[in-house]
Order: sequence, then C-alpha cells, then structure tokens
Amino acid sequence: MINRIAISFLAIVLAAGAYAADLTDAQRAAIEERIKPAGESCIEGDNTCGAPAVAAAPAGPRTGEEVYNSACMACHSTGAAGAPKVGDAAAWADRIAKGTDVLYVSGLEGVAGTGMMAKGGCVNCSDEEVHAAIDYMVVNSQ
Repeated sequence: MINRIAISFLAIVLAAGAYAADLTDAQRAAIEERIKPAGESCIEGDNTCGAPAVAAAPAGPRTGEEVYNSACMACHSTGAAGAPKVGDAAAWADRIAKGTDVLYVSGLEGVAGTGMMAKGGCVNCSDEEVHAAIDYMVVNSQ
C-alpha cells in the first residue's frame, strides 16, 4: 500500500514538473533575458560573436606632462640611475646649454653608459611625445 502511495505521489510531482516547464515563448524570452551573461568576450578576427572587434582609435598625441607622468617620472622625480631631477636647475643647466636637439637625441636614442634607455623605455611613445616630455622637463627645470 505504501508503495502505491509513493508511486502515485511521484507521478503527481513529475506531472506537475512537466506542466511547469511548458512555458510560452514570451516567458522563455523573459527568462533568457534575465539570465544572459552581462558581457561577451570576443577574440579579434572571430566573426561568431557579437559585433566585430574594433581597435580603440588613438585620441592624438599625449602632452609632455602626460608622457612625463606615465614614463619619465619614475627616474626624473627621484634621480634614479643618475637621472637629473625635474626642478633641479643645476642638474639640468649643462644639458639645457647643449640645446634641445641634443636633448631630443638623448631622449629618443638613450644615453650610453647610463640608465637612460631609448625613449626612456616608453615603447608606445611617438617621437613627438618624447619631444613634448623633454620640453616639459626643461621648462620645469630652469
């Protein structure tokens, strides 16, 4: 007798579950909308997902101050590896006396025998941005 009751109860639960799973298209769409992922990761060149990948367009060259703050400050604010500190007029005087063209070459190519690497290690800086950073340091070190 208990087996019949258990089997009957199980049949009722299964039938009720099957009825609950019978959703309208609108209900299914609403559920899918609620549980969809917040974003999507696409690999460039993969046309199977979302919109095609778009590279961010550069906003134009950065200012000298922006380049200084992102690349030059590490050494030129502390004097690391013998770098002249920005604002130290005495340390910059001889360098400034040689002219901006010499400073630009040092900034772009680095200085052999010192810690100054080409472009100060800023691999994504344009020549124009390096020149702007040098101008920024010179103006603030006279």
